[in-house]
Amino acid sequence: MDYFPLFLKLKDQPCLVVGAGEIASRKIELLAKTGARITVVALEIGASVAEMSRNNRVLIQVKAFAADDVKGMRVVISATNDRTVNESVAQAATAQNIPVNVVDNPDLCSFIFPAIVDRSPLIVAVSSGGVSPVLARLLRSKVESAIPGAFGLLAQFAEDFRSLVKERLKDPSRRRVFWEDALQGHIAELVFSGRREQAATELQAKLEAAEQTQNRGEVYLIGAGPGDPDLLTFRALRLMQQADVIVYDRLVSQEILEMARRDAEKIYVGKQRSNHSLPQESINELLAKLALSGKRVARLKGGDPFIFGRGGEEIETLMQQGIQFQVVPGITAAAGCASYAGIPLTHRDHAQSCTFVTGHLKDGNINLNWSQLASPNQTIVIYMGLVGLETICQSLIEHGCPVDQPIALIQQGTTRHQRVITGTLGDMPKRVENADIKPPTLIIVGTVVRLRKQLEWFQPNQN
Repeated sequence: MDYFPLFLKLKDQPCLVVGAGEIASRKIELLAKTGARITVVALEIGASVAEMSRNNRVLIQVKAFAADDVKGMRVVISATNDRTVNESVAQAATAQNIPVNVVDNPDLCSFIFPAIVDRSPLIVAVSSGGVSPVLARLLRSKVESAIPGAFGLLAQFAEDFRSLVKERLKDPSRRRVFWEDALQGHIAELVFSGRREQAATELQAKLEAAEQTQNRGEVYLIGAGPGDPDLLTFRALRLMQQADVIVYDRLVSQEILEMARRDAEKIYVGKQRSNHSLPQESINELLAKLALSGKRVARLKGGDPFIFGRGGEEIETLMQQGIQFQVVPGITAAAGCASYAGIPLTHRDHAQSCTFVTGHLKDGNINLNWSQLASPNQTIVIYMGLVGLETICQSLIEHGCPVDQPIALIQQGTTRHQRVITGTLGDMPKRVENADIKPPTLIIVGTVVRLRKQLEWFQPNQN
C-alpha cells in the first residue's frame, strides 16, 4: 500500500487550510463536520468560504502564507493554484512533522483525502492512492448504493449496547459471533424499519441466551475455484469473512486469502508431489480439533472440494465426531481452465461426453482404463498429469488414439500467469520439455482443443 488508511479524530483540533476558493471550501466543509477548529489563510476569500466565517470554528486570515502559520496545527491543507505556495506549505508542514495535503499535487502530500460514504457514525473511505480520484468516486457511488442510510442507525444501536455485551460476554470470539448474528438478522431489520425498542428487547433476550450457551464450532468446506478470485461464490466469500481460522492448501492464491477476515488465523496444509506439509489424516484431525474448540473453520481448497479434493474424507471425520459443517461448491479446474483457454469441454461436433481423471503417478505407473479413455467423440480432462505426461500420451496412442489427437496443457489457468500449450499426443511431451512448465497444470485431450484458435478470448497479463 502506498498509503496506510487511518481515521483521525479532529474534534477541537487546530487545522490549517491555505487558500479560499471553491476547492478549499469543500475541504473546509469536510473538516467542519469533524468539529475541528479551522484557520483559513488566503489573500483572496471566495464567497463560499466567506459564508463559512459565520461558523465560530472557522477563523479567516486575509494574508499571504508564512511558514509559522503551520505551528501547532494537527493537519495542514493547501488548496491554491499556485505551485510555489503549495510547495512552501508542504515544506513547512513536513519540517514540523505535520500531515499535509496539497490538492491535486500527490507528490507534495503526506496524506490524501479519500472518497467518503458518510453513514455516521459509520464511515466508509475509498482511495486510489491519488492515482485516479475519478475511479475512487465511481467506486464510492457503488458502495453508497449498497449501504442504506439506515446503517448509521444500526451502528449507533450497536454502540449503545457495546459496553453491556462486552461486560456479559467476556470472550472476544463469543462477542464477535454474537454481533455478527445480531447485525445481520431480524434485529437489524427492526432497527432499519424504525422499531428500535423492539430491537432492543430482542437483543437483550439474545444476549441472555448467549450467556447460557457455548460457541459451537463449525467447518466450512469451501471450493476456492481455479485461481481467479472473481470466480469465488458469494457464499464462499461470506463464510471466509466470518471464519476464525483459515485452513488452506497450495492451490489457494494469495489474492483469495486476502479476502478472508483480516484477523483470522491462517494455517497452511498444502501438499505437493512427494512433499506433504501435513498428511491427509492429520488435516482431518486438525479440522475436527479446531471445531471442537469452538472455532469456525474455513477449509479452502483449490477448485471444488468434491472433485479430486478429498473433501469426502474430511467430512467423514467431522461426521464421526458430531461436528457441524457446510459444503460450498467451487468452480473446478476443468470448467474454469477450459473456459479461460477457449476450449469447450463438450461440443456436438466433437465430444458428447467428458471424463475427469487424475494422472498422478504411483510406482511409476498410472492405473487408468486406457481403452475407455481412447474412445472417440469425448473429452478427457487430466488433473495432476504433468509429471506423467509422457506416459499418458504413450498409453493413449497404444490403446487406439491417433498420434495427431489434439492435446492442451494449461498452467495456472484463469490467472494472469496463465499459459496454454497445444499440440498432439505425438509431440506434446517434447513441447512441454522445452517450455519450463510448472504445476498447477491441467491437461485436456480431444478434438475440442482445435476450437481454441477461434474461441480464445482471455488474454492474461504476463507482466
